Amino acid sequence: GVRVQAVIQELGGLERIDVIQWQDDPKNYIAQALSPAKDLRVEVDADAKIAHVFVAKEELSLAIGKEGQNVRLASKLTGYRIEIEEKEEKAEKK
Repeated sequence: GVRVQAVIQELGGLERIDVIQWQDDPKNYIAQALSPAKDLRVEVDADAKIAHVFVAKEELSLAIGKEGQNVRLASKLTGYRIEIEEKEEKAEKK
């Protein structure tokens, strides 16, 4: 909206700003924080503050981001150490 545009202008348009909705459920919050990756499964250890995220092979680079930027920012935002792994594909039926 207007507020985000004002911040972008203040930063000289050099930074990209993404806005995500707060979620009480850490699984949903982490999944949103890792957008634009979509096809993922999140398992959370709330006591240890660790999230294991399983991502489809074609979404892996989106979840991690350039030089790990996306996962690093998502980790800071959510307060969880996020470990990303490739989902194992189900065996094909013959």
